[in-house]
Amino acid sequence: QVQLVESGGGLVQPGGSLRLSCVVLGFSFNRWALSWVRQAPGKGLEWIAEIRDSSSNTYYVDSVKGRFTISRDNAKNTVYLQLSNLKPEDTAVYFCAERIAVDGFGIFGSWGQGTQVTVSS
Repeated sequence: QVQLVESGGGLVQPGGSLRLSCVVLGFSFNRWALSWVRQAPGKGLEWIAEIRDSSSNTYYVDSVKGRFTISRDNAKNTVYLQLSNLKPEDTAVYFCAERIAVDGFGIFGSWGQGTQVTVSS
């Protein structure tokens, strides 16, 4: 069972930056990707970014393209999400999640506990 531990959230002013970290404890032989998913107050889960395990290709939801960057450090078993030019609508709990390959599809598996990001002046 993989365990994911996020950190790095906090309160930041609009236009500011934060870097979220997700330490991955354990190994999955069929990992598809590591993703970041957020949940804004009163709203559902929103997938925002991921990095594929085999290719390291990255993907983003349109609303964060050009502002957020996902990366990973394999030596530290850590995936990062750099948040830049933050907006109040980016306020949310940010989760790190693992997607595993099942029948050619990436299925969500383990999740972290989440880290709160609040963008406010």
